[in-house]
Amino acid sequence: SRIRSRAQRKREKYEAKLRKFENKIEELERKRMKYLEGSTLGQVEQNFSETTARSAVKAMMWRVIAGSVTLVTTLKFSGNFAYALKVVGSDFFSKAFTMFVGERIMNKSSAGRKSGSDSAGRSVAKALIWRLFAICNTLAVCFFISKDFSMASKIAGSDAIFKTFLMVAYERVWAKVEWGKEYQIDFTI
Repeated sequence: SRIRSRAQRKREKYEAKLRKFENKIEELERKRMKYLEGSTLGQVEQNFSETTARSAVKAMMWRVIAGSVTLVTTLKFSGNFAYALKVVGSDFFSKAFTMFVGERIMNKSSAGRKSGSDSAGRSVAKALIWRLFAICNTLAVCFFISKDFSMASKIAGSDAIFKTFLMVAYERVWAKVEWGKEYQIDFTI
């Protein structure tokens, strides 16, 4: 009787293991069927990088938008169209190049990128970082051309406030644009 109960316990132990393995096989079979039906096996992260062309287009398009704002702002504070054109002209090329370089540097980091898009936090961070540089650049250009620090600071200050919000919106729009994104798919089960 004692030998029989010991054998029975072993049998129950191995039957439990067998049920566990059978359940695992059933689970794997269900996953296989889902996969064959078109579902995914696991979670897919869609990290991406931006192409050089995308960065160049983003920089140039922003310069057209931002240059228009600077033209209006400079014209408002200076009252001089020729002066406003000088500011916008000198701003355009220096900032287009530096924004392109900034885009390429930011592209090296995947912080704030999720589900194939930049997060709102990343857009705000990019806008603030860029605007700090742009404010200093606009202030220097305006002062260099006008030799009037008061007017230069008014132009740079008003540009800074409006363009910071405008740039966040610009980045959010670009976050939804698929053109120029190269996806690196990381697959995990």
